[in-house]
Amino acid sequence: MTSRFSSVVLTGASSGIGEALALELAAPGRALLLVGRDAERLAAVADRCRRAGANVDTALVDVRDAEALAATLLAFDDRHPVDLLIANAGVSAGLAPGRGPEAPGVSRRLLDINYGGMLNTVEPLLPRLIARRGGRIALVSSLAGLRALPDMPSYSGTKAAVRGYGVALRGWLARYGVGVTLVYPGFVTSPMSARHGGARPFEISAEKAARLIVRRLEKGRRVIAFPFPLALGIFLGNLLPPALSDLTMKPFEADVAPDDGR
Repeated sequence: MTSRFSSVVLTGASSGIGEALALELAAPGRALLLVGRDAERLAAVADRCRRAGANVDTALVDVRDAEALAATLLAFDDRHPVDLLIANAGVSAGLAPGRGPEAPGVSRRLLDINYGGMLNTVEPLLPRLIARRGGRIALVSSLAGLRALPDMPSYSGTKAAVRGYGVALRGWLARYGVGVTLVYPGFVTSPMSARHGGARPFEISAEKAARLIVRRLEKGRRVIAFPFPLALGIFLGNLLPPALSDLTMKPFEADVAPDDGR
């Protein structure tokens, strides 16, 4: 199948789903801008993408740095008009040991990265996509954004915010010919998943997740939620009375180890 995308921006490209997406998207004739925070891993991913034939730029930028990210995105778009923008960068966190409140600052950090970083990725290119009347924006939320996990309140809340913004964006931008896709992954094998000390039903590899996402983006899907059994269970669980719905989340209790805090 001939790809509909020739110029792609991907944040969070140095590990997990982002790394797998970069490798899945790498192809001759395609320009990639890979944004990440880990210089060594990002360089390794970029090298593999180049060996697959892609024209690759990298940017060691924190998505919280709105000014630096905007400058990077606009400069790349000047050279390679973007037709697929994937806002994938994100981090997770959970309750303190013993089911205590999240550590001070955790909620705001996740808000700045998961939601603010998504805005910093999307906003600079919106006027250009609208002017060109084309392209697609993919926002990576989570199944936790569809049904919050009690042990991960800030993560769930920020991913729900991504969902709300994306649904509104999808309705608004349709008149300009700009597509918007909401991506809701379940458990995907990755460094983030490895920190999740609890049940991870229907977990799939990052490579399988990337293939699924790219295939459905090529088809113009507006919603990508997987794995299907878990997504269906969440949909049905949300129809239950709140007390029963909360009971369905008991098997998902988890301890989430902190990340490196960057």
